[in-house]
Amino acid sequence: MQMAGWVLRPFRPRGTVRLRMTLLYGGLFLLSGAALLAIASGLVVGRSSSQATSVASPRASAQTALARAQRQISQLQAALGQASSNRSNLSHDLLIASLTALAIMVAVSVLLGWVFAGRSLRPLRLITATARRISEDNLHERLAFGGPPDELKDLADTFDGLLERLEAAFAAQRLFVANASHELRTPLTTMRASLDVAMAKPGPPPAQTVALAGRLGAELDRVDELLEGLLVLARAQHGALPNRDIVALDQVVAEAVRARSAGIEGGGLRIQLAGAARLPVLGSDVMLRRMVDNIVENAVVHNQPQGWIAVATWAGQGTCRVVVENGGQPLDQAEVSQLAQPFRRLGADRVGSDRGSGLGLSIVSAIAAAHGGSLALRARPEGGLEVTITLPMATSPTLVGVPS
Repeated sequence: MQMAGWVLRPFRPRGTVRLRMTLLYGGLFLLSGAALLAIASGLVVGRSSSQATSVASPRASAQTALARAQRQISQLQAALGQASSNRSNLSHDLLIASLTALAIMVAVSVLLGWVFAGRSLRPLRLITATARRISEDNLHERLAFGGPPDELKDLADTFDGLLERLEAAFAAQRLFVANASHELRTPLTTMRASLDVAMAKPGPPPAQTVALAGRLGAELDRVDELLEGLLVLARAQHGALPNRDIVALDQVVAEAVRARSAGIEGGGLRIQLAGAARLPVLGSDVMLRRMVDNIVENAVVHNQPQGWIAVATWAGQGTCRVVVENGGQPLDQAEVSQLAQPFRRLGADRVGSDRGSGLGLSIVSAIAAAHGGSLALRARPEGGLEVTITLPMATSPTLVGVPS
């Protein structure tokens, strides 16, 4: 019985999209063919009836048998000629009628097929639109397709399962980064304390020990900075925004520029600050400050001597932008586009560099995405880099740090 059921299973009718569309188009074709035959047959029958009534039968007369035979022969010859002509006209009329009916029914069938196919494939368009909208930032959404149990339902359920696995993988990755960064702080603190104790022993330490302690302290600072960056990146990617409020982004930008004034003057850089005077943004003040600090510091550090920096803010309808440009050597746009990924650096900064952890712009991108915005990087044709952050503006007049 199980073997028989397994053999017959592929042949059991199932309410699938393929079967429904097959029955639908088969029925439309049947109706079109029936209508075509009805039109053609009606025209032919009408033509034949009119021609049949036009042929008169010979009248009987009292003439001689020879005369009647001659007249019958003449009438038969005339009837044969008329029949041949009628057949030719009938064939021509049948061809014209068939072509006309065929053209009409083809147009009607195509129109009906287009309408019904659109209705049948509407769930597929819905699935496609929802799949395009779902990204890394909203993996929690599901298609939740509620149609009949057919191929489209199977596709939607499979896609929902894929989204669930992706969401679990991303969550596990972010949790691992956060936990690892947090757990590594304990041994780093122990190492730093041991180094301080060794340097605090009585008596002057050897010069080699002092040099080694200084180098180890610098490396520990870099590791601590790297862990801090990983923690901020994990929080931003997870959407953890502490103390959400309305933040004056224009003031955050101005304060970030003032905080880097020493480095700007020390490098002989020229800076220009311009733009909108009021940029309210709903979000975390700590995260937004970290985001702006990173792009300003990136422009200061990755610059050339006696170079320049331009910081501009722009307010549009519902959105605001912060644009930071700096001079420098011409860059490759393909490499610049990858700087928002963690641990990506340009050129000589990739190996053996002490100019950051390689997480600055990736943190900026994650914080911008967590606030509903985006990060754009462009290599300037004249040299240098242009960093643009786009964020949605808030409508509330209450701003953090601004007296009401």
